[in-house]
Amino acid sequence: MTQLLKVQNFNVSGDGFGAGEGQSLERPFGHADPGTMFAWAGATASWPNRTDPGGSRGLDDYLTRDFANNIGAEIMGRNKFSPSRGPWADHEWRGWWGDEPPFHTPVFVLTHHERPSFTLSDTTFHFVDGEPVTVLKLAKEAARGKDVRLGGGAATIRQFLDADLVDTLHVAVSPQVEIGSGSRLWESPEELLDRFHLDVVPSPSGVVHHLFWRR
Repeated sequence: MTQLLKVQNFNVSGDGFGAGEGQSLERPFGHADPGTMFAWAGATASWPNRTDPGGSRGLDDYLTRDFANNIGAEIMGRNKFSPSRGPWADHEWRGWWGDEPPFHTPVFVLTHHERPSFTLSDTTFHFVDGEPVTVLKLAKEAARGKDVRLGGGAATIRQFLDADLVDTLHVAVSPQVEIGSGSRLWESPEELLDRFHLDVVPSPSGVVHHLFWRR
């Protein structure tokens, strides 16, 4: 079976930004408010951080639950892992997710400054400097026949789109949120229609799901 490179549940504002400016340890999304952006997913029954019973069902819940389906590895940009730039000053920093990261697969972090791999629970982080096609090959080998998730941020997704390596994308647009500046995925989803089919599915939660697959 063909292994796919998939973008899943990537959230952008109505003006196309995945994160704001001024990323820091305390604010992984910069000046943007992730609580507002991801409210649709946090309200679902399948949200992994849910501590109380209940939650919504329907399309939002299905897509939240599908996040890990047949995923064997993840690729992410360095600044999804850490707010630091340049050479690593602190190898003790192990990401924003604590001792139980939500990935449960090998994760390949794109960086020009490599560091030793490490494992937390059932997630192993590898730090790699390479072209998208090379990193994707490593991730597919680690995925052992399963698909690879391209986790973001926006600049990393654009890098793999520009290399024509992405097979499917699910982008959740929060039309009520305007960020104005930061890390932008697109000015309009129509930018991708030369290479992808697109279904646009509004949800009762207010988010609009954009589902792309290769032509």
